[in-house]
Order: sequence, then C-alpha cells, then structure tokens
Amino acid sequence: MQVATKNVVNHPTSDSRKPQAVSDRLYRILVRDLDVAWSIGVFDHEYERVQIVRINLELQAREMSDPNCDDYTQVVCYADISERIRVLAAEGHIRLVETLAHKIGLLCLEDPRVQEAVVRVEKPEALKNAQTVGVEVTRTRADVD
Repeated sequence: MQVATKNVVNHPTSDSRKPQAVSDRLYRILVRDLDVAWSIGVFDHEYERVQIVRINLELQAREMSDPNCDDYTQVVCYADISERIRVLAAEGHIRLVETLAHKIGLLCLEDPRVQEAVVRVEKPEALKNAQTVGVEVTRTRADVD
C-alpha cells in the first residue's frame, strides 16, 4: 500500500531509496512549430536573405512544490523562452542548424528548473523535394553544470 504525505510521493521499491519530493517531480513543456525568420546556412544565397526556421521544444522541468498554487512565477514560461529565441535570431547569421539547436538547448537550460531540453530545428525551405530537413539534439543539466 502506498502512503503519500503532502510533499512526498512514496514509490514501492525493493531497495531503500528515499521517497521522491514533489519538487523533484518533472513535467513536460512543449513548444510546437515555432516559426522564426532567421539568417542561417552555408551557401551564398543563404547569406542574402532570411528564411523560416521551425523550432520544436520538449523541456523536462522540475514541478513546482505545490501544483495547486496556480502561480505563474512558479513555472517555466514558454513565452519567455520563445521571445529569447527570437532575440537570438536577431544576433546574426548562423551557418549550421546543429549549432543553432545547441544554442537553443543551452538557452533553455539557463532556467535552473529545466533539467532536459530536446530541441528540433528544421529548415522547411532547404530542399525542394522535402517538406523539411533538420536536426534534433538533447541537452541536459549536466551540459551546463
């Protein structure tokens, strides 16, 4: 039988692990198909104009200590992250989608509540015979600590 107290969740185990505090639980934040105009690419024509870059994020973040508090300041703000990505786009040309995905992953991890960031960066205009091309990277708290 599981017994839960206000801030502790007990998990049945065969070893002596400590119960997990609610604040150690994770939740997932999703940003889907964020289109940002970006100067990106290695070819000459890609330096001459911006193109749409499609970004998808899946962030694992520590849950607030009281999920019932309904307090905006206690959660990771996906609007703030999206705006910071737009600011990054204004900083200048990036040659590789791999570099961009890495930078976005680290940007997400600047919030200490974010434990893992899965970042997909796609260039829908890159190949005429493909809907999109891109990369996906995973960055974790260990990458910044």
